[in-house]
Amino acid sequence: MSNKCFSYTAVFRRHERAIAIGASSPRTRVEAERSLSELVGLSEAAGAMVVSSVVQERKSPDPATFFGLGKVEELAKSCDEAEIDLVVVDHELSPTQLKNLECVIGLKVVDRTQLILDIFAKRARTREGKLQVELAQLRYLLPRLVGATTELSRLGGGIGTRGPGETKLETD
Repeated sequence: MSNKCFSYTAVFRRHERAIAIGASSPRTRVEAERSLSELVGLSEAAGAMVVSSVVQERKSPDPATFFGLGKVEELAKSCDEAEIDLVVVDHELSPTQLKNLECVIGLKVVDRTQLILDIFAKRARTREGKLQVELAQLRYLLPRLVGATTELSRLGGGIGTRGPGETKLETD
């Protein structure tokens, strides 16, 4: 299991090996499986090759990782064994959940909203469409950039500056 965190990249690499994961309560298992099946199709439309899918039954989402820590560690081990490049989650994750999952699993994690925005970005043809998708992606990414401090800072600055210079967060 790796503790390396990954930052979001906008578009999938072609034929990334992915695993799809979702959560359900006991009463919504069939609905969760349908939704996960749709997520697999969306992932393939974005260019990923989904090699496995998992549904975890939970009463409520874990505030730190959405899934239970045991399931996340099991997922990390499975991803390592199957040489998975990407984890696609069938729910919208908070910025904290996204970061925590990436750190524990050691792979890029994409939630349903990111996936849909990526598909739109790939398929937008007009200038106006491309700008609208980019605006939606930036609005989505903004809260996910907050909190990243030292890893996004740049040392130095220009002539006559004092202090650490602008941060990568400010530039983004």
